[in-house]
Amino acid sequence: MLSARGLGFRFGSITALEAVDVDLWPGEVLAVVGESGSGKTTLLHVLAGRLRPDAGQVWYREPDGPRTEVHAMPLPLLRRLHRSDWGFVEQDPRQALRMDVSAGGNVGERLMAAGARHYGRIRAEAARWLAEVEIDVARIDDRPTTFSGGMLQRLQIARTLVTEPRLVFMDEPTGGLDVSVQARLLDLIRTLVRRLGIAVVLVTHDLAVARLLAARIVVMQRGRVVEDGLTDQVLDDPRHPYTQLLVSSVLAT
Repeated sequence: MLSARGLGFRFGSITALEAVDVDLWPGEVLAVVGESGSGKTTLLHVLAGRLRPDAGQVWYREPDGPRTEVHAMPLPLLRRLHRSDWGFVEQDPRQALRMDVSAGGNVGERLMAAGARHYGRIRAEAARWLAEVEIDVARIDDRPTTFSGGMLQRLQIARTLVTEPRLVFMDEPTGGLDVSVQARLLDLIRTLVRRLGIAVVLVTHDLAVARLLAARIVVMQRGRVVEDGLTDQVLDDPRHPYTQLLVSSVLAT
């Protein structure tokens, strides 16, 4: 579905990505892990077409269609993909939600951006998705400013998945949440992703999150991929010294 080859990116004199290769298959969850500054979030934004790489290419294949180079797409086409077939879950849901618009309005806006026009159907679908993410449908007209952090993240997920995208990019979706809230949210994400058959590129610093959600894992250090493979295999028998250090630091806590 998604292939990247030779990706390079620099912030001034700082190398964020160097010679990065990544592949994603339909319905697969791929975790990208590493410490802060490893380049994992930069990689996510390059794959999603939000940042243009200094080197390399990202290819996307639509169902039964030709491969298209993401950064060569006309901007209207890339925007259409992000409104329908692609989704992006931010670490801080306030970056994705309109805080002055009702919960139902936030979900319904994405449907409207994808072409829906019938108000009754849009509202009914928004209500259905609020229920899917365990938000009381009675709060459909409440503004997100009245929601807790966990509810905001669930609302963002409802907004993202309402168009049933093929591919979702997730940037630390449980970051900053209490442990109990994280557990419920992770269970929700895992259930929805599996049921809908969504492909996901997940950035996380939490190896437990990667193990729970992802079939494959990519380990990054200083902008390079130092190890990749099946999640259980990499985490149970890490080969690269940096991966070994990550795993041992988790076991020591």
